[in-house]
Amino acid sequence: MGNDAALSRSGQGGSLPNWGDVIRPDHIHGSLYTNPAVFEAELERIWRRTWVYVGHESEVPKPFDYVMKSIGPEPIIMTRGRDGQVHLVHNRCPHRGKHVCVVEKGNARSFTCPYHGWSFDNDGPIRGMPFPSGYDGVDRDLLGLGKVARVASYKGFVFGSLAAEGPTLEEHLGGAKYALDALCNLSPEGEVEITSGFLKHKVRANWKFLVENETDGYHPAFTHASIFEVAGSRIAELYGSDSLCVARDFGNGHTEMDLRPEFRKRDEPMSWFGTSAEKLPDYVARMNAAYGEKKAREIMIDGSPHIMIFPNLFIAEIQMFVIQPISVDLSVQHVTPLQFKGAPDLNRRLRQQTMGSVGPAGFLLADDAVMYEGTQRGVHFTNPEWLYLGRGRHRERIDADGYRIGEITDEVTTRGIWSHYRSLMEAA
Repeated sequence: MGNDAALSRSGQGGSLPNWGDVIRPDHIHGSLYTNPAVFEAELERIWRRTWVYVGHESEVPKPFDYVMKSIGPEPIIMTRGRDGQVHLVHNRCPHRGKHVCVVEKGNARSFTCPYHGWSFDNDGPIRGMPFPSGYDGVDRDLLGLGKVARVASYKGFVFGSLAAEGPTLEEHLGGAKYALDALCNLSPEGEVEITSGFLKHKVRANWKFLVENETDGYHPAFTHASIFEVAGSRIAELYGSDSLCVARDFGNGHTEMDLRPEFRKRDEPMSWFGTSAEKLPDYVARMNAAYGEKKAREIMIDGSPHIMIFPNLFIAEIQMFVIQPISVDLSVQHVTPLQFKGAPDLNRRLRQQTMGSVGPAGFLLADDAVMYEGTQRGVHFTNPEWLYLGRGRHRERIDADGYRIGEITDEVTTRGIWSHYRSLMEAA
């Protein structure tokens, strides 16, 4: 690795590297997490070109409902229009750039910029401006809020792309679609609801550390050892050398820790949730009525997926994370409990467990945050300059569906993320 010194200078100096020089099959150069120029290139080539998860349809159930969201650092308003459709518009007045929406969520037929009073319909078109004679001869149709170029929804999950052209959402999701299907199947009514509000956790770390960690099956037994022990949790059993669980790379940057093999081995409905069917009789009865006892049992054994949908949506069994990059060394995680339509008893416990794990006094996310910030500090130092991601490379294999997999503690997922990342960054 004779050009390490040059790469280090490039990372500190803010210039873009040759991507093949800094992303190798089992090594990643530390400057990719610290170089401001790399971060700006990521905004352009990833966050402004690919499909990014924005929100869920259940967050805006009624006409004129809205909620403030983002695509990367860019503020977005997700609205339900008069037409009943979900719209994504930029929260930026075309006059001087001020936010036109300053309340996090609500119901409004219009938004008014507090700077000069321009007003806009809920779905973006301009309604009017004070002293309009000053704009005689101006095509006002060009002065509405900017609209996200493409908007698409799958199973209620709304994605936006700032690029007018590109793969469809379903092409982007590829094999990861199964996880959203499986998630919805946990509802007796086949729908997920995102209705409990979000906790926001700020960490002084590059967003890619967060993405990598979400499907890293090597760390739970160590990073989270104390909480597993205190809680008497069986989760640790899933992340050992004897586990049947697998790490999977779906391509397109999507990765998962597939825990179903161990849950199927246990053959205990609701084991994925750390409980039993007997403790949730209403939920079990509703699932049996909806799917039949055999299918319902299979669904309740398999449980909720553990999947990272690139670049920002992480489904972690009982909760959902949305990753937002702010700057090269600052990120925000927006976290909410998953809620399943028609399952009030399960939903109550999901809310309670989410508060216990990732709430202000929770342990799991605190554990991870310490690691994120520690690794961010570490990559600023240059001996060694490279991060090694080769665990399990010698035993990777292709599963029956054609996806690359490894043992649950192997870094097949991280390598898959970086392979896709390189393809996006080289596509400029």
